[in-house]
Amino acid sequence: MSAYANQVKAYVERYQAEHGSDGLIDPHAVAKWAYDNGLHKPTLRTVIDAIAADISQVFREEYRTDRKGQRYRAKHAVREKRGEKTMSLWADIDDVSAPRSHFVRSFAQRRQQIVGDCFQLKTDVDVYNDKSPNEQPIQLILDFTYDVEELQLPFQGRKAA
Repeated sequence: MSAYANQVKAYVERYQAEHGSDGLIDPHAVAKWAYDNGLHKPTLRTVIDAIAADISQVFREEYRTDRKGQRYRAKHAVREKRGEKTMSLWADIDDVSAPRSHFVRSFAQRRQQIVGDCFQLKTDVDVYNDKSPNEQPIQLILDFTYDVEELQLPFQGRKAA
């Protein structure tokens, strides 16, 4: 864990000690408290990173509808390393100047994120089940074939207008 992550963990623990804990943590409340108490002073880089994160979030949330009525994500990111810096580069799916290779990489990276999420979810369910031997085990199905097919049903047989 990085020094920064350790610093954040320390002030989260201090916040919980001062405010009590019901097991739920509101990151915004902790952030305001940390800022108000001088525990977290944003640098110009922190501010720029926050603005860039907001821009990326806006990109992530931009959807459009195609002629068949399918809602699709407009902008897609590729994470890549340039020198010592890892960055996200975004492209619009409707921008004819955006290279196909960008979307191939983006879709592959998103698929890997989904696989990683499924792996972590499976691990978390297994750990929960192991820690709860007197409970009915939570079942987890990771085959999404039928789920995706069901979501596509409304668009089957539609012709582009």
